[in-house]
Amino acid sequence: MLKKIDKKITDSTECEKSFECLANQENLCKVKLCIAGEVHFLKCDDNVCKFKAYFGNESLCTCPVRKEIYNRYKV
Repeated sequence: MLKKIDKKITDSTECEKSFECLANQENLCKVKLCIAGEVHFLKCDDNVCKFKAYFGNESLCTCPVRKEIYNRYKV
């Protein structure tokens, strides 16, 4: 399913995966908790991504595109 988000977000984000997440949600890390639409805790396997950050034993998503997909579509 093709997701649509604000073009300003994609224009300002350098994605090494060519925004695959907009067309194919199967490869998305799952968001297990979102705080105030800003902090997105992930439930994901060993997906390598430059936007994955760690907070203790938890994974966080810092990708503006992925965060917007979750905030807008709850996916």
